[in-house]
Amino acid sequence: MSRKAVNRLYENKAQLNSISMHLGESVAIARTVGHLSKSAEVMKLVNNLMKAPQMAATMQEFSKEMIKAGVIEEMVNDALDSALDSEDIEEETEEEVDKVLSEIAGETAAELPEAVRKERVREEAIVEGADDEEELEEIRARLA
Repeated sequence: MSRKAVNRLYENKAQLNSISMHLGESVAIARTVGHLSKSAEVMKLVNNLMKAPQMAATMQEFSKEMIKAGVIEEMVNDALDSALDSEDIEEETEEEVDKVLSEIAGETAAELPEAVRKERVREEAIVEGADDEEELEEIRARLA
């Protein structure tokens, strides 16, 4: 009789644990339903504020305008590139820049004292002499 009573107690304990789990599950489902209903209300409010159809139309117009702007920008860039890619213009530009720089250098050199000019001439001679690849290779070999 005591063994039967112990077995019944174990059965009752298992049933109570099962009921407890079901109640916990029910509470969790009820909370989830509450949260989902609140989320649905919030989404309704957001949709009312945002007016999705108007937003979709606006976004489509914006997309079209961006595509037009991109196409126009590409066309302008291509036209500018083709107009500015001329090698003659580049050479002329380089020549003009060289002329301006030499004029500025001449004016500056005239204003410098004689000793500074001599020092610059020496530096230029050293730099011009070091431009040869063979000399650079010799110097690199020495350093190595």
